[in-house]
This record gives sequence, structure tokens and C-alpha cells, in this order.
Amino acid sequence: MKPESGTDYSRWDLLRNWWSIIGLVIAVLGIFAFLLLFIYDSMARFSNPYVGVALYFFAFPFAVFGLFITGVGAIIEHRRMAAAKQREPAKPVPATLSRLRSRHIQEILFTVVVILLGVTAVGSYHTYHFVESPQFCGATCHVMEPENTTYQHSPHAHVGCTECHVGPGVTWFMKAKINGMHQLVAMVRNTYSRPIPPPAKHMRPARETCEQCHWSKKFYGNMEKVYEHYLADEKNTHYAVRLSLKVGGSDPTHGPVGGIHWHMNVANKIEFVATDKEQQVIPWIRMTDAKGVQTEFRAAGYKDTPNPADIQTMDCMDCHNRPAHNFAAPDTAVDLAMSLGKIDRSLPSIGKHAVALLTGKYASKKEALDKIAAGLKQQYPNEPRIQPAIAAVQEIYSRNFFPAMKASWKAYPDNIGHKDWAGCFRCHDGQHATADGKQKVKASDCNACHLILAQGTGAELNQLNAAGHAFKHPGGDLDPSTKCNECHSGGAAP
Repeated sequence: MKPESGTDYSRWDLLRNWWSIIGLVIAVLGIFAFLLLFIYDSMARFSNPYVGVALYFFAFPFAVFGLFITGVGAIIEHRRMAAAKQREPAKPVPATLSRLRSRHIQEILFTVVVILLGVTAVGSYHTYHFVESPQFCGATCHVMEPENTTYQHSPHAHVGCTECHVGPGVTWFMKAKINGMHQLVAMVRNTYSRPIPPPAKHMRPARETCEQCHWSKKFYGNMEKVYEHYLADEKNTHYAVRLSLKVGGSDPTHGPVGGIHWHMNVANKIEFVATDKEQQVIPWIRMTDAKGVQTEFRAAGYKDTPNPADIQTMDCMDCHNRPAHNFAAPDTAVDLAMSLGKIDRSLPSIGKHAVALLTGKYASKKEALDKIAAGLKQQYPNEPRIQPAIAAVQEIYSRNFFPAMKASWKAYPDNIGHKDWAGCFRCHDGQHATADGKQKVKASDCNACHLILAQGTGAELNQLNAAGHAFKHPGGDLDPSTKCNECHSGGAAP
């Protein structure tokens, strides 16, 4: 490089100082880490939004910082030489291989750079795998404690976060990167929502993620399930419902097409409009059958013309919306603990007291656990059987309630079924009809999607009926038009 005007030294001479050399080493390491992380992420099957955080908020700024230090060193050197009116910089001594001292310095510098590059390569590799792990997504980011805790106790606990939340492909790769930056900014500025809102309208279509394992044509047929319940009376009366769920399937080569999974039959297309963020209010539905015939259904009073941008195509996640982050309702969790023997059902009214304590208002988890223990001890003084019950109720709270994040079953609707949330009744309420009123979306009845094989307690559970019993409410007869979730809230044992 030619010397600058008015000088007899080149720009490279300005870098011959320790500040600039250190800055160059830092910049090289930052660029090296950036390239490695970028290559790892580009070649991965599933992208991770948090790799973008490592790339653009750590590796890239690290390289820029190194270049800044290099520039500062050059400015200092320029001023030093100008002040001393020197034509050649006095330091460092020109590095030539003929000088023993220069060779030793260069050998040491080369060795240090190689070692640092090796450490950076290994560190970048482990950093990449760490930020794609559930431990990073859930444990490192403290605001995700509720989601991480429920994830660890879900059927998908061994499935990586990014396999569902990102998946393969360039488009979602870029969306994940942008979302990762947004999350970091919200974390730093403390502007994130409490609770974290479910991404109801922004989840990737299930066919691109869930169906990598759960394909739509898989035939399930009927599946049996027993719901154990204990009434809120002094005896904690046991009441069970044994169901045959008509899951069905959509592959005619393996069984009849129909059942609950009729909604996901590849020959059918169900579209809808939800007017709330949590998709609990669905006033407009359009069905396209195998012949391409479209039928629109509207709830009473809904006269609007749907905006095409608001129309969504139904997929698995519209019912299975809590597959890995399910917050159990208090009464459901207490029923399960009692059925497993974790809570001794011989303790009078233990179910009612446990649910009441779980639904109390607490400022912190510690306060909740302390008051749960104190409350149950007060109800059952000098009762040794209460200690395991206290531990079980505290465990329920720890797994499902997070006061700091305002997260519990109340914050996250669960659309499987219809007990605590509208679920199926969002559409199957008997109120959605065509414009001429001749067709309606079929209202769900107790044997539409499942058969009640047996219900009740004791010997009643042996009275099987393959055609299905009429539902008998354990608390007495109810108006058949009343929907389950209109009374059940998950927070009171009826």
C-alpha cells in the first residue's frame, strides 16, 4: 500500500501496535464463530430461533467490537507518530524472520491464534447444540418456566422444541430468526406478556410439523378411556365414566371414514373465522366436501362478510391445541391424584378442600405452597395421613400454577373435549346454520363422538352397554341444552 500523502509510512503501519493486534484477533474470532454458527444452522434439519440470538447479538457484535479496538489502536498510533514527528513507527520493531526475537513473537502469536480458533470452533459447536436444546429454550429463559415445566410432563417431552415451533424450510427459518430477536428485546426491556400468549393464529400448519409423526391418513378406530371423578361430598364419592371414543380415521383402506377425525379427512376441507385471539368464538364455518360443494354456516346474529385474511383452514392444532404445554385444571389434577392413591380419599371432603386451596390467590409460589400446607393441616389436625396429601397438592400446584407469569389453566384454553372449555361446542352448539336455515352444524350429544359404555360407581360400572348409555349427571338432572363448560370451570368440584 502506498504511503499516505505527507507521510512515508503506509496504513498498515498504523496497525503495528498491540491494541490493533488484539482487536484484529478478537475480530477474527468473532467472524469465525459467526460463520461456524451460520453453517451449523443452515445445514440443520430444524432451525432454531435462538441460534439467531447467538449469531447477531453475540458473535457479530464480538467481531464488530474487535474491529473497533483495531481502529482505536490505529488512531492512537497515528497520533503518537504525528506528535513525535516520526517517519516510521518506532514500535513494534519490524517483524522479519531474520530476527530471532521476531520469530519467537510470531510463533507465540500464531500458536495463540490457532488455540483460540480451536476453542472458538468447539465453543461454537457446543453453543449451537445448547441453544437448540429444550434446556435452553425452557430453563435458561426464565419467562418460559411454565411452558418448560408442563412440557417436561407432556407426551412430547422427548421432542425438541424447534421440531414443533419451527420445523424445516427457509420461510419459517427466517420467521424464527425474527421472532427470536423480538423475544430477546422483550426480555431485555421487560415488556413481555404475562402470561405468554398462545400463538393460536401463528403456529405453523400441523401438516408441516405434527404430521411428520402423526400423519392424517392413520386409522385409529375407537379408543376406550375412563374418566375417574370424585364428588365434592364428605365421602369423596367415586364416580367414573367409561367411554368409547369414536376417533375414526380418514383412510378407507384400513377402516370406515368417519369419527372425530372426519374433520381431518383429506377429502374434506373445513374453514372458519374466530373473532377472539384465543379462538373460542367461531361464528362462521365453511365446509367443502369431496365434490367441491361449499356450504357456509353462521352463528345467529353474525351478518359480517369474512375478511379472506381472517379465514383459517382447520387442522389438528385447532383441537389438539395443548399437546405439549397442558396446564391441568385443579379438579382434574386432584381427581387423578386421588385415583392414584397420592391423596387418601378416606379423608373427609379432601377433594373439595384441595381444590379450594389450589384456586386461592397467591403472590408467589412459596406463599402458595406454605398456605396449602397450613390450610390442610388446619383442616386435619393431628392426622398423619395428611402429609402425603399435602405433598401431592403442592406437587399439583408446582406443575400447573405460576403466579409470577400469571399462568394456569385459566390462561390457556384446552380444546380437547368440552368439560372446562367450549372445545367441540365452539362449532357443534346447534346454533350454526345455513342462510336458509335448512342445514345446521350437528349439535354434539353424549353419544355423537363417544359412547358411554358404563357410568356411575361400584356395580354400576359393570353394566356395559355397547349401544351407549344416556348420560347421567352425578350431581342430578340438568337442562340438556346446558353445555358442560357453562358450569364446570376446572376450579370447583361439582
